[in-house]
Parts: sequence; C-alpha cells; structure tokens
Amino acid sequence: MISNTRYWLLILMTVLVYITGMFVTLFENDSAQFAVMAMRMVQENDFLSLFKGTEEYLDKPHMHYWLAAISFKIFGIHDWAYRLPGILATLLGAYSCFGLGRLLYNSDTGKLAALIFMTAQTIMLSVIDVRTDAVLTGFTIFAIWQLAAYIETKKLSNIMLGAFGAGIAFSTKGQIALVVMGFPLLCHLAYTRNWKRFLSWKVPVALIVFTLTIIPMLYAYYHQFDLHPEKIIRGKGERSGLFFIFWEQSMERMSGEGMGKNSSDYFFFFHTFLWVFLPWTILGVGAYWTQLKTFFKLKFKSNPKQEFLTLGGITFIFLVISFAQFKLPHYLNITMPLFAVLTASYLHNLYINSKKKSIKVMLGVQYFVLCLFFITLMLICFYVFKIESYYDYLLPGIGIAIIIYFCLKREDYYYRIITLSVCGTLLLNAVLNTHFYPELLKYQAGSSMAQTIAEENIPVDNIYKVSTRYSWTLDFYNQSPVKITTMDAIKGQNNIWIYADDLQLKELQNLGFDWDKQYSEDQFRITRLQGKFLDPATRKKVLNRMHLIHIY
Repeated sequence: MISNTRYWLLILMTVLVYITGMFVTLFENDSAQFAVMAMRMVQENDFLSLFKGTEEYLDKPHMHYWLAAISFKIFGIHDWAYRLPGILATLLGAYSCFGLGRLLYNSDTGKLAALIFMTAQTIMLSVIDVRTDAVLTGFTIFAIWQLAAYIETKKLSNIMLGAFGAGIAFSTKGQIALVVMGFPLLCHLAYTRNWKRFLSWKVPVALIVFTLTIIPMLYAYYHQFDLHPEKIIRGKGERSGLFFIFWEQSMERMSGEGMGKNSSDYFFFFHTFLWVFLPWTILGVGAYWTQLKTFFKLKFKSNPKQEFLTLGGITFIFLVISFAQFKLPHYLNITMPLFAVLTASYLHNLYINSKKKSIKVMLGVQYFVLCLFFITLMLICFYVFKIESYYDYLLPGIGIAIIIYFCLKREDYYYRIITLSVCGTLLLNAVLNTHFYPELLKYQAGSSMAQTIAEENIPVDNIYKVSTRYSWTLDFYNQSPVKITTMDAIKGQNNIWIYADDLQLKELQNLGFDWDKQYSEDQFRITRLQGKFLDPATRKKVLNRMHLIHIY
C-alpha cells in the first residue's frame, strides 16, 4: 500500500474537490426539485407531507428530504446546506468500504476500497448533483458492512447498527435498499454457510431496531395518504402510502407503470458502467472477471481465502435492475461500494503476489485513461468554455505538474496506478467544479433569473407563471415557489411579473398584454448535454430563452 502520508493527502484532496462543488448552483431537475421540497417543509413547518409543486409526492420516502430540511434549519436555506447531508453520507459510505474491505480481506484492501469509492466518477458527480442515491448508497453499504460483521463475529452491536442503517436506507428510497443489501448478504451466507446466525435472539432485536427506525417514515406516509383516501394521486384514488412503499413502488419501477418507461435496453447499465466507475473501470472489469474465473475453478466450493459477497451482490443487482423499464445512470451508485472492495482486493492481490506483468499492463491502461482525462480537459478549457483569465490556468497547471512528477518518479508501478488514477480524476473534477459547471449553469435560466431578481429587487411574491412547467432553481433561489396562474386570470391585473418562455411571450403579446420591463436569460436542459450545445459554433441553435416581464 502507498504510504500513510500520501494516502491521507489523497483523501484530503478528494474532500477538497467535494467542497469545491458544494457552492456550485443547484442543477435542474432532481437536485433543485428535492431542495425545493425540503425547503417547503421548513417554510411551511410541515415535515409529514411531501409536495412536488402543486402535486402530492408519493414516489420516494421522506428521509432524504428530512435530512436536507434539518440542514436548512441549522444552516439556513443554501445550496451547500442542501448538499451537506449527501456529502456526509458519502463519507460514511467511504468509511464503510474501508470496514467491509478490512473484514473480508485486510486493512490495506479496506483503505484502497475507500479511496476507489470516493474517486469513482459517479460518486464525484453525486456529491454535486445530490439526489436520494447519495444517502441511499452511504447507509446501504454501512448496513452491509455491519451485518456482514455480525455474521462473522455474532456481536449484538453489529446487527443493531446494521438494522439501523437498513432502516435509514429503506426510509430513503424504499424496497430497493433491502434488495441491494439482501443479495450481497445472502451470497455471503450461502458461501460461508453461516445460516445459523439467524437462529439467535439477536435477530428479533435487530428487527425491532429496524422497525423503530422506519416508523417515522411510515407514519408520514400514513398521515399524508392513508388518512385521506379521497386524494387522487397520479389519476388514482384511495392510495395507501403504506401499501405503496411495501409493494407498489418496486413493481412500478420494474414495470414502468407510474414512473413511465425510458429504456428497454437490457444492457443499459453494462455500457453505463464504462463511465460511472472511471478511472477504475478496466480494473473493475478485470477484478470481476478474475474473481468469476476463480469461483468456477473452485466450483463455488467454500474457501476461507475467498469471499462471494461482492461478486454475487454485483451480479444479482445488475440482473435485477437491468430488467427494470425505468433506468437512470445513477441507479448504479449503489453498486459502487461493492465494486470498490472487489477492485481493491484484485489490485492488492496483484501487488502482494508480485504479478509484475499484470501490474505493468494495468499501469498502461491507467495511462490511457489519464490521456482521455487530459483530452477532456483540453476540450473543456480551450474549446467548449474557453479559459479567459490567466488565474484560471493555475489549478490545471498545478494538477498537471503533480501528475507529470508521479509519471516520472521512479517507484513501484502499483503506487503509480493508485496515485495517478486518483490525481487524474481529482484534476478533472476540480476543473469541472470550478470552471465547467459554473460556465454551464449560465445557461440554466431559473438560477440566472433568480440572480437578476435579487439584483433588481423584484418582489418574489409578485411573480407568476402561466404554465405548470416546473421552475425549480427559480423557486429555490427566490426561496419562494413561483405562483401558477392562467392568461384569463391575469387579464386586467397590473404591477405583476410574469415568467414565460418564447411561445408564452408571443401568446401574451397576441392577447394584447403590454409590459414596460423585460429580462431574458438563455435556457438549456444542462443535465442532457448534446454535441450541438458543447460546440460553441452551434450552441445558439439549441438554446431557448426564458423571460420575466412586468405587466404595468
């Protein structure tokens, strides 16, 4: 393993990159939407009900929103305060990767697993574009670690902590948390043949802890939905929140009913994995393949030198989520801790078994990944959003100098693989957080318009929109959801502000409305990047405009 000094320096640098992303403007849709939902809890002093705009929100449990609301209560309503619980959950996930790696292998593997997890590209993205998966991932791997520790040690504290972690994860995203925990643990039990661990008085105690942990979420669902069968949710009446969270939620996601279908590609997560686990992708694939071959050679017979928790967990989770009709890339986040532990064990085994040829090949692969990072940086800084200030060259310059130093330094290839992989991804994400995202977010009309509203001292309680289209960043940065109205309702009114797109502006004009002030901002769906937008020559062709007009 690399020296403790270098290891903790890399961990510190990773946390610093996380911090650079804390203060970036929130992204639409999910991050800003969830922040607004938590903000409303605080403003309306109602922590039992979830609303998505004007609609009652059934899709996900309350824990993520409660944690964000608590952060808002303590620190105020800020974008960084919204991100804070997600970052802390990610750090918990990293520590749990260390614990699980140490439990299944050794301390060095655990330390490397934590570093791999923290620097996987999808995890780096999840601490700036914070969704429910950040909390889900952190508490899921914490629960897996603690419950696996119970299977090995029979300690009451482990099974109680595992039950608590499972309860928080379930209260964050529902049954998927139990599925993600269940597969690895069942694989571990089946391989180690430790089924007798369930024949203990400690298991009912753990079930009580789990139940007590999820009761607040269950009560909130019961209060909002079961007590009000007259409510129409997604076109259906008599919706039970309890029945939904225990049964309907997972069925809807698997079938696409309710959530809709966005992909029938059964290989969606296989090709998505190619980028979400960068810079460790090839190492992760090599680790999986090597472990799989080992188990086939052993004919899956129990061997104290092997573990089936990570390989089996990854395999079964991939199979289940691949058959879901509604898929998004960040659904893979829950597998990242397992991949981190498996990859760390593979890389560490290459080192301690002195497989120099394999390590040299892997170093060559990581040099190739590093080249891809450099090409991406050059395109970002000199083509997509050109760096204009000499000061902005400082961060990339320092990062590149560090990487060149370790490329030239005479040391073991194993040390280079770890150091260069981490430094490469940190440099890329530091530039994304400090340059690319701030430039990109200039094309998010809601947040840009909120800044204009603040600068012009426009009263936020006097702003309306004439559509049901969501304006999450405008709502959040105004700290007041924009009111929805209709063309007919605003006829004859004066001294009001209307937030409208190009088509709505033309319609207002055709209906005879007149205004004396107008502010306009460029608009693009920034979480759905495309080549025409990234190309400065064609960017204007795909931009829309949002307008704020004053009806006098």
